[in-house]
Amino acid sequence: MYCMPPKSSKNLLVDSHFHLFAAGEASPGARYVPAYDADFQTWRAAASAVGVGRGVLVQPSFLGTNNTRLCEELRKHADTLCGIAVIDPAWSAEQLRHLQSCGVRGIRLNLSGASHDLGAWNHATSVWDEMFLLDWHVELHTDVGGLPHVLRQLPRGIPLVVDHMSKPAAASASDPTIGMLRARARLNPVHVKLSGAYRLEGKDPRAVGRILHDELGPRSLLWGSDWPCTNYEALAVYPSLLDAVYDWVGEEAATLALTSNPAALYWAGSGQ
Repeated sequence: MYCMPPKSSKNLLVDSHFHLFAAGEASPGARYVPAYDADFQTWRAAASAVGVGRGVLVQPSFLGTNNTRLCEELRKHADTLCGIAVIDPAWSAEQLRHLQSCGVRGIRLNLSGASHDLGAWNHATSVWDEMFLLDWHVELHTDVGGLPHVLRQLPRGIPLVVDHMSKPAAASASDPTIGMLRARARLNPVHVKLSGAYRLEGKDPRAVGRILHDELGPRSLLWGSDWPCTNYEALAVYPSLLDAVYDWVGEEAATLALTSNPAALYWAGSGQ
């Protein structure tokens, strides 16, 4: 089952990375507890004002594996949204199929600020097998320079989406992160989200964007607003977030990152 395409969806831009949550809601022990609501109507108003009509709702780390809100939003807005969930490596095939029925297209491993040793995920054979059957991908968020260590631990054939411009240690084509992504792309599909430039720890996002474009190709690129930009809320100015992608990779590649690339990844088989 794929996400339901909206009418005239081919003319809609896609935000491939944003979050929804309620003030004060977080899993026990979470490092971040939101002090405000981030709701669908507010996101949609900001997005539609600049021509963005579809989105990929990503489970935030502070909600842990409680995907209740995620599934509720996906079901209510099936003509607009697909989703990325957070799960436990011991989850059953039935649990994953339930998420699939809600509109989930993959899982997220958010390792930022945490250990990059995958631990139980190294032995989660049944989860990885089910993900292959569902045609899901794994979405990764690592610390700066942390991606290569994580990639060495993942099943070689699993499709890959990388958050926040991959967060390389250096804006260089010879950086280990870029090299690992280049090698991985020879084996299976790889996409990188042009999002969260404020998470690059001072590296020039235009330089990183051009390197990703040149080394992986424009078909590998996605764009995400990262709205509401948790911990960077002052930067959550939607038109500016959208304009940035054109500056980073140019109009032709930006158009692909906003339209056909996410359509093929998240809405394939649905008529887009």
